[in-house]
Parts: sequence; structure tokens; C-alpha cells
Amino acid sequence: MQATIIDGVLESLRIGVGFLWTAAWAIIMGLTITSLVQVYVSKERMAQVLGEGDLTGLTKATVFGAASSGCSFGAVAIGKGLFKKGAHAVNFLAFMFASTNLIVELGLMILILLGWEFLVAELLGGLILIAVMAAIVHLTLPENLFNEVREKLNERDRQAGVTEDPTCGMEGKDEYTLTTDGGETLKFCSEGCMETYRQETSSSGGWRDELLSWGGWYKVGNQYRKEWSMIWKDIVAGFLISGFVIVFVPQWVWNTLFIQGDGLLVTAENAVMGVIIAVLSFVGSMGNVPFAVALWGGGVSFAGIIAFVYADLITVPVLNVYRKYYGWKVMLYILGVFFVTMAFTGFLMELLFDAFGIVPDLAGGETATEQTYFELNYTFYLNIIAFALSGFLLYVYRRGLGAPGQYRDPVCGMRTDDEGPSASHDGTTYYFCSKKCKRTFEEEPTEFADQSPQISSHDHDHDH
Repeated sequence: MQATIIDGVLESLRIGVGFLWTAAWAIIMGLTITSLVQVYVSKERMAQVLGEGDLTGLTKATVFGAASSGCSFGAVAIGKGLFKKGAHAVNFLAFMFASTNLIVELGLMILILLGWEFLVAELLGGLILIAVMAAIVHLTLPENLFNEVREKLNERDRQAGVTEDPTCGMEGKDEYTLTTDGGETLKFCSEGCMETYRQETSSSGGWRDELLSWGGWYKVGNQYRKEWSMIWKDIVAGFLISGFVIVFVPQWVWNTLFIQGDGLLVTAENAVMGVIIAVLSFVGSMGNVPFAVALWGGGVSFAGIIAFVYADLITVPVLNVYRKYYGWKVMLYILGVFFVTMAFTGFLMELLFDAFGIVPDLAGGETATEQTYFELNYTFYLNIIAFALSGFLLYVYRRGLGAPGQYRDPVCGMRTDDEGPSASHDGTTYYFCSKKCKRTFEEEPTEFADQSPQISSHDHDHDH
């Protein structure tokens, strides 16, 4: 008996780690793309255009969300910031939907672990999800309640001294504080975001210049680090739990929870149950994709799987965050709207795919226990490339924090000293992080010359 349990645990770990190995390159590549976009999309501009609950605002919320964070908690935190700054309720809810369902890394994971049918359902369903949610909110939104909560939220944060990180929109911390030359006190969530702000205020180069400099890649590296810090627990938990669910949960459990057979009632029950399982699973963000693989292997229907994947924004831990931010009434309203929207869209996706005859074959392909995960194939080589990219981003992040010197590169804002490349203009000497930034400066020196070569006084206001 003991040997059987040990064998089961080892097999669970083999499957869970095997899933993670299979999807690792997709996660890394997706997070890199997300980080690039987030670095060059203004959060302030985002909030300004999401103030109206019309089709234009909804469309922009969807686009911004798809280019934003893949973490449930990160999406909720950024959504809170947008809501505080005046974004309409339907738009900040759409932003959260898009930022957890329409992002690159999630799509790649679904394609690899579940197949192209699920990817199409995720993308198409994500748009339908937002449209259905918007219709429900416009019909039921208690505007006075949301306006009251917005005022209380701003007042509570003011009294508590809560300040949003101007770099990423997360909550700032007292230990990462600086005072600008204009006397404004800013708080940041991390040393990395504080350094990113300093670089941005010290640079004059465009995004093309920055992507060819150490300073530009430092900002991407910092965002990449933040993305990982928010999602790694969900990812590891999701993959490991999926392995144990596949090995240890008997088939009769899934047959009991999810009605078997055909018909609208079966499809509806499976969609509703998929959302319920997601709420109780405590696994959010991208961690619910490998869990969905376990459910699919257990015989859960297409509607149930799709509804489960949609529902990472209403897991119990995330609901608790809503309660802390907005209070019980708004939390229950969001739960009700999201639950109905997710279950209905999952139900609709199965009907639509069944009508076109593209519901995937549950019996096709190898099972998780039959698969061989660690082979010298394309996954191996893609993972090597992805790990190298991840190492490079970590290296430039560390290089940016540890860069020596009392000068700022006027092109990319990177901290530097007087031992690197330099150039003079109008009697002033400027120092650069690389020869590329120096060449950029020399081509158009007047564009960068108004930047002081010396680090501003507020760069020394905080002692780490």
C-alpha cells in the first residue's frame, strides 16, 4: 500500500513537472512580450480613455487589458487603480477580463496543453464574455453604489497614506520613496520600479533608441521580474495540483459532479459546475490551464473546461481582495455578474463549436500518464532559448540596479560613471551606458542636451 502511494506521488510529480517543462518556453516568451508592451503603454493615458462606459471605452479597455498583466491579483490591483482614477465600472471589469483571458502567454499555454480548439474558444469566448458582461452591467449596475465606493476608496487610501507606484500602478511602499525636484513625494512597489522611474525621467530617447540600449532593456527586465513575482506561485501550484488530480482523483468523482450525456441541460450543468470548481480551486491566473487538462482527462465536457478557464477572477482568494477593496456589496455584485457571464459563455461556446462540428475528441491522443515529457525535441530547444532570454533579462535588471556612477545616460536614462563612453556638447560632457547610446546622442545632440548629465538630487534621497 505504501509503495503504491509513493508510486502515485512520483507519477503525479512527473506529470506536473512534465506539463511545466512542456509549457515553459510559451510562458517565458509570452511574459517577455507582455513586459515589452507594458513598459511602453502609459497607465495614465489608459485611465483617461476608460472614463466612459460606451463602446469606444469598452474596446480600449479590452485592448489595454490584452496587453497587460496575466496575473489575477495583478489585474485586480491595476483595475482598482483605473477605477479610482475614474474608469467606468464596465471598463475596468472588461480590462480585468481581457488581462486574464486574452493575453499571449495564456493563449500559448492553452494551445500547447489543450489544443487549437480550446485556443479559439478562449479568444472568441473572451470577446463574447466581455460583451455579455457589458450588457449585464449596463442593465443592472448600481451606479450610486459604485460612485460611493469610489469616493470611499480614494478617501481611505488618502487617510492611510496609500500611494500608487507611478511606474506600474501597484501600491507603493514606504521603503521605496523619493522626492522629485518639484517637491512631490512618490512611493514605489519595489527598488526596480523606482529605478525605472528615475531612468524614464532622465532619458530623452524614443522607444526604438531604448530597445537598443541597456537602459531600455533594464525596464523590460524589471517588468518581466514583476510579472514572474506575481504569477509563479499560481503556475507552480496549478501544474503540481494537475498531476495529483490526474493520478489520485477517481473517475466517479467527475461523473458525479459533471452530468454525462448530451442535451442542453447537460451542457448548462457542466458550464455552471466548471465555474464552481474554479471558484473553490484557489488556483488562479495561468495555473488553472494545467488544472483544466486534468478536468478534460477526467471526462468534463468542453463547456465545463472553457467556463473553468474563464473563472480565474472569482476564486476565493480573489473574491477576498474584492471585499477588501470595495466591500461586501460590490464583491457580491462582481461575483454574480462574473459567474453568470462565465457560465453562459462556456455554455454558448460548446453550442457554437458543436454546430460547426469542431468540439475536440475527448478520446483522441495520449493520456497524461502515457506521455513522455522529457525528450530531445523542439520543446527542449525552445526551452533552452527561452531560459537564455530569461537569464539575459535578469542580467540586465541586476546590471541596472547595480550600475555605478553619478551620471545618467541622456538617451536611455541608465546610471553610468565617467569610465564609459562620453561626448561633449556646448561645453558639457555627457556619459553613456554604451557606444550605441553615444552614437545616437552624436547624431542629434540638441535632442538630448537639455538633460543634466549629473544625477538629480532626488536620486540620493533614499537609502537602501
